[in-house]
Amino acid sequence: MKLNYRVVLLIIATIIGLVFSIPSFTQSSEGKKITLGLDLQGGLHMLLGVKTDEAVNSQMKSIASALKHYGEHNDILLDAISAQENQVTFDLIDADDATAIDTYLKTLEGTIVHSSAGKYTIAMTPEAIEKLKVRAVDQAIETIRNRLDQFGLAEPTVARQGVDKILVELPGIKTPQEEQRARELISRAAKLELMAVDEDRSMRVNEMDEAEAASYGDKILEDALQPQLKHLVNEIPILDGTMLTDAHVGYDQNNRPVINFSLNSAGAQIFGDFTGKSVGKRLAIVLDGKVYSAPVINERIGGGSGQISGNYTVAEANDLAIALRSGALLAPIYMMEKRSVGPSLGADSIKASLIAFATGAALVVLFMVVYYGYAGVIATTAMVINILLIIAVMAMFGATLTLPGMAGIVLTVGMAVDGNVIINERIRELLREGAKVRKAIEGGYDNAFSTLVDANLTTLIAAVALYMYGTGPIKGFAVTLAVGILVSMFTAILGTHGIFSALIEHIEKSGNMNRWFGIRLERKE
Repeated sequence: MKLNYRVVLLIIATIIGLVFSIPSFTQSSEGKKITLGLDLQGGLHMLLGVKTDEAVNSQMKSIASALKHYGEHNDILLDAISAQENQVTFDLIDADDATAIDTYLKTLEGTIVHSSAGKYTIAMTPEAIEKLKVRAVDQAIETIRNRLDQFGLAEPTVARQGVDKILVELPGIKTPQEEQRARELISRAAKLELMAVDEDRSMRVNEMDEAEAASYGDKILEDALQPQLKHLVNEIPILDGTMLTDAHVGYDQNNRPVINFSLNSAGAQIFGDFTGKSVGKRLAIVLDGKVYSAPVINERIGGGSGQISGNYTVAEANDLAIALRSGALLAPIYMMEKRSVGPSLGADSIKASLIAFATGAALVVLFMVVYYGYAGVIATTAMVINILLIIAVMAMFGATLTLPGMAGIVLTVGMAVDGNVIINERIRELLREGAKVRKAIEGGYDNAFSTLVDANLTTLIAAVALYMYGTGPIKGFAVTLAVGILVSMFTAILGTHGIFSALIEHIEKSGNMNRWFGIRLERKE
């Protein structure tokens, strides 16, 4: 047996396949291994809806907040600023400032501005509203994915489902406590707002209703720690969480967990300007519509940092910091469907898949050995190496194996020898035509090469399309199919060719084509 570069590459690939696939087979704690999907190890499946209309309301509040700051920063008197019914309204006190305010309003993209006698109305264009709704879903997907990554879950699936729905699959969630924590982290809006307390009317907050508060440009919020306590704050926030750059857990003087947050340069300037002219007044720190604290401003606060305190556990504080860092949801989400997949069901799926895999592999091996002789043994050897390499490649890239993915591996068992079937048939044809063994082998590989490339390339394109446009289970199938195609091309075309080249002298010396290729040649007299 003579070594050649093809055999050397096959041996190296086999060693790599063994080294990187063993942790997945043994499920050891060391080394990279394939992550089992929701349907194999159990977990949580959720279908979430996105209230995209709320994104428009949030956008109008952001416009109102920016407008208020612009007026204060440029000494432009604006009155009755309000964000209601998907529009912002305000009164311009001094007509001399009309040119400046009109110039500013032109910078607001996707808006329609109407003005009459100093009364302004700002609304979004229909096109901008549709874009915002699409962005709200995209942002929710990205935000949820970021939160789950920081939460520490392995390979969560977060994907768009339809127009305004999101599919979330969390493998490995096993206890009700883990499920509850994950659900709260996903659904939490994490909308941070810094709002001025209405000091002139706050003493009467318990006597007011929402309508009266709105008439003053205010809103009533409850206290996060004492729900019976009410706060009267200005409807338009000083700034919101879009200007947040960081949030992390710290501890106060009593060693209780708090969340320290930092603002970007624009937010720091707004925060500094407001606190500088509001000494002696209170600033409410509002999270998801509840007031967590309303400290008195003793001096101008520069640097753009603040603190959220509450009755948190360390885990709750960490989850809140994760939610704040990953960004607030532009629109609230709600649960449409939820189901838990138990690990025992996953174990049954694995058992059934392994039985199918073993049965399919055994039948393929039996057929190849009986029909093609030693060539069939070489093909099945390549098939085993193929499977090891699929597992190794998926483990190295941290891919998730789902039940459809296991179906893809079972399918690959057949595909792994399909190329060798074509090659062996070409070799047999040349042998029947009287070609020498060496020429028949080389001709068999040359003739089959273009056919194999074309066939596998079209299947690979289909696998890529499935991965790009499919959801969780479809993606799992596409990954194993694509990896299987690429690896089978290597083992079928390069690997087995190298083995035949190494054994060519032995095959020629034997002269028994029935034993080597399952073909009986008539002896010429």
